[in-house]
Amino acid sequence: MTPRIDAHQHFWRYRAEDYPWIGAGMDVLGQDKLPADLQPILHDHRIAATIAVQARSGREETRFLLGLAKDTPWIAGVVGWENLAVADLGERLSEWHAGDKLVGFRHQVQDEADARAFLESTDFNRGVALLQAKNYVYDVLVFEHQLADTQVFCARHDKHWLVLDHLGKPALREFAKDDAALKRWKKELLALGKLPHVACKLSGLVTEADWQTGLQQNDYEHIRICLDTALEAFGPQRLMFGSDWPVCLLAASYDKVAAVIADWAESNLGQDEQASLWGGTAVRCYGIAA
Repeated sequence: MTPRIDAHQHFWRYRAEDYPWIGAGMDVLGQDKLPADLQPILHDHRIAATIAVQARSGREETRFLLGLAKDTPWIAGVVGWENLAVADLGERLSEWHAGDKLVGFRHQVQDEADARAFLESTDFNRGVALLQAKNYVYDVLVFEHQLADTQVFCARHDKHWLVLDHLGKPALREFAKDDAALKRWKKELLALGKLPHVACKLSGLVTEADWQTGLQQNDYEHIRICLDTALEAFGPQRLMFGSDWPVCLLAASYDKVAAVIADWAESNLGQDEQASLWGGTAVRCYGIAA
């Protein structure tokens, strides 16, 4: 039986200088977030394993997460960080010990001043190609306005799985104003979903809404629209659950995040399809032992 997996969560030992993205009004994140904090929550939700994803740039982040994974059996995989544009990337990758739980890499492309130029960089693309040759997943972190360039990038790298984080971060704050933002994001997501080597994490949506004023019923209605669109784009076999804990706590509890996905899944997916969402897709994409 495939274990239930949270395919996207984070850990850190908090220092403000290491996490400049944790700003004013984010006090819930400005403290250590470690496996002991998450474990009882996972137990309550019958989550047997997680994938810990980088939250800062630097090789020390990868070492930190792998160290936690070594001492924590239920951390099944680590998506770390590496400078993929360096000429000696092959040597750097070989430094990670065989048997480590390193399953992939990620960079905060969303924060690049020119995402298109970054995604078109010869050195970066050479690095991603090497990752795929070595069966590492690349997690794609972009905003919705960067999805068109992301589609071109993803089409270029079809030798292994690419995973879109947070549904490409739809601009949920704008959905209530008019439907232009929804239409724009939906068009790009459907195009990206046509690439069969791209999977999608149902994660991070609560913090794309206006969490500072508290999520309202219409926010959850917009989230369900996003989930419906993701199903249309990727089908039930390329979706995976991710809590985005502890970042989700800015807007909603782990319980609420999981409940939103569970309620939607029960209404839209068969039992086998739900099993894929809650673990099967993560096992298949990241090569995690079931």
